[in-house]
Amino acid sequence: QVQLVESGGGSVHPGGSLTLSCAASGDTSGFWYMAWFRQVPGKEREGVASITRAGTENYADSVKGRFTISKANATNLTLQMNDLKAEDTAMYYCAATTNWYIASLSAKHYNSWGRGTQVTVSS
Repeated sequence: QVQLVESGGGSVHPGGSLTLSCAASGDTSGFWYMAWFRQVPGKEREGVASITRAGTENYADSVKGRFTISKANATNLTLQMNDLKAEDTAMYYCAATTNWYIASLSAKHYNSWGRGTQVTVSS
């Protein structure tokens, strides 16, 4: 059984930075993609950034140039968030999937999820 645990959320002012981390445990050998999603109440879960087993990255247009996804291996995923804006406020989730050849920012393809960490950007 796979477990994903996020950390690093918090409150920052606009323009600030945060680094989110995700620790994966269990059988992670089958992961083809890992990703970060975010969700605000009343809205669908939104793909933020993904990374393949080979290290290919993909970003939502809204975060390109500001966020960077990286992974040390299949068990440690990071999201560096710079120049944060109020609209980045959301619960952020780490996700992983054993599916391959997918739309990597689509939540429906992911089969392992963390419980989330809150990011709040306000002045």
